[in-house]
Amino acid sequence: MLKVEGLETAYGRSQVLFGVDLEVEQGALVSLMGRNGMGKSTTIRSILGLTRARSGKIFFEQQEVSQWPAFQISRLGLGLVPEGRQIFPLLTVEENLIATSANRFGQPHPWTLEGIFTLFPRLAERRNQMGSALSGGEQQMLAIGRALMTNPKLLILDEATEGLAPLIREEIWSVLELLKQRGQSTLVIDKNLDRLLKIADYHFVMERGRVVWSGNRQNLMANSVQVLQYLGV
Repeated sequence: MLKVEGLETAYGRSQVLFGVDLEVEQGALVSLMGRNGMGKSTTIRSILGLTRARSGKIFFEQQEVSQWPAFQISRLGLGLVPEGRQIFPLLTVEENLIATSANRFGQPHPWTLEGIFTLFPRLAERRNQMGSALSGGEQQMLAIGRALMTNPKLLILDEATEGLAPLIREEIWSVLELLKQRGQSTLVIDKNLDRLLKIADYHFVMERGRVVWSGNRQNLMANSVQVLQYLGV
């Protein structure tokens, strides 16, 4: 579904990515791990066209989109849950969800308000509250729901559970597992190795703008000590 080859990205004269290779297959849940400042978010921004890549190729469903503007890339079916959530603070929960509602690809069972409220009962309880009145965990739920309302082919979560209370984190992980069972293709940035080991099909680890390790679940279990060296402070 998604294939990145030799991706290099810079901010001015400061190069951040150095030949990143990454793949997400249809229906897979893939993790992108690494310490803060290693280039994970820049990789996502480059894939989505929010930051223009200097070189390399990005393919989505075998179509090269490396130089496409962000709005055209998103219309192909990429849904982003951004770091920092970035919900609409002056819209209610329900209005936040309705604002992004779309079914461009004619899915037979698209996400609806009631579907999101079933997935996140807390949002149902707060459907008429302003986004700014929600807790951080509730805002993250809303950000995920808002992305799902676009009915994306590929869901991307940048820092899926960072800074959330333990109970909220567990709820988010349970939702991601449910989405995987539904066949949702997903790319997740997070540092929770234990949870990612349980639900992700394939893993990529970044260090200083490069992918320094990749492998499936079995490879990660066999090389967990090596991978932890890249994730530790």
